[in-house]
Amino acid sequence: MIDLLVAGGGPAGLAAAIHAALAGWEAVVVEPRPGPVDKACGEGVMPGGVRSLRALGIAPAGRELRGIRYVDGPHRAQAAFRDGTGLGVRRTVLHAALAGRAAELGVRVVEGRAGDVRQDADGVSAAGLRARWLVAADGLHSPVRRALGLELPGLRLPRRYGLRRHYRVAPWSDFVEVHWSPYGEAYVTPVADDLVGVAVLSTVRRGYDLHLGAYPEVAGRLRGAAPTSAVRGAGPLRQRVRARVAGRVLLVGDAAGYVDALTGEGVALALASAEAAVACLRAGRPRAYEGAWRRLSRRHRLLTEALVRLSYRPGTARLVVPVASRLPPLFAAGVHALR
Repeated sequence: MIDLLVAGGGPAGLAAAIHAALAGWEAVVVEPRPGPVDKACGEGVMPGGVRSLRALGIAPAGRELRGIRYVDGPHRAQAAFRDGTGLGVRRTVLHAALAGRAAELGVRVVEGRAGDVRQDADGVSAAGLRARWLVAADGLHSPVRRALGLELPGLRLPRRYGLRRHYRVAPWSDFVEVHWSPYGEAYVTPVADDLVGVAVLSTVRRGYDLHLGAYPEVAGRLRGAAPTSAVRGAGPLRQRVRARVAGRVLLVGDAAGYVDALTGEGVALALASAEAAVACLRAGRPRAYEGAWRRLSRRHRLLTEALVRLSYRPGTARLVVPVASRLPPLFAAGVHALR
């Protein structure tokens, strides 16, 4: 019998499989998409995520990130990371590094979907395979989570969506820039010496170019730069989850619940939740993962929730950067709270 079956071959799923393999377990990943897995993502890995990658023996190529900068017209607020540097890394590059490390450790990747999940006292069956445990890392709209009845109804709040595209241009900063407007936020992340990713988040459903027009400084920087990728979208972003443990199934990454991409901690939290899930399984305490997940994500959830609620109202959203620029210690404390 397989020790750990993983549904989903993104960062969370591959990290869980790698942790299991490092512990001497047999791990198999089921992933429906062949080749490098890409998705709409801000592509900034916070310092904690960089440390998690190093602990897995992974150092993907990218651009070092020194901190976060908020921009709204003439107003600026920035803070450097206190505990190391982050990493701007193309999602496909990150996937290749994780997949390569998993292959080195003997992790098998099977093309397919988890499908029906059946479990009993001794194991769990999915995708025609039998394992002692299943980690569901199958994304924001996790089919496994839905099939197990672990979803909660959404809050009565505007739905937020994300769009991302890359441009061939030399990065103009080693900070992640978050540009604010009445319509949402634009995130500029350097991911290579000649490439930046630009993601926009908003409650307004419209085309990418129309969104970009709300950020004249970003649009000006990109004038003449060639797009190098298609526009990718994601959303609605908020996903509420009843529980992250259901018998022999544990939810990790975006499948475990999601507030918003505003603070850019998705990858770091995915890696941390994967590590926590495998640690709980190895200790023979699967139910302890629920509390572990809540602890490791608490600061992220509180900070992100506060900022997102401010962003819903254009009047209050326009106060975020001016207030942050007048209170540098407050802004720095928020940046330091990121993983």
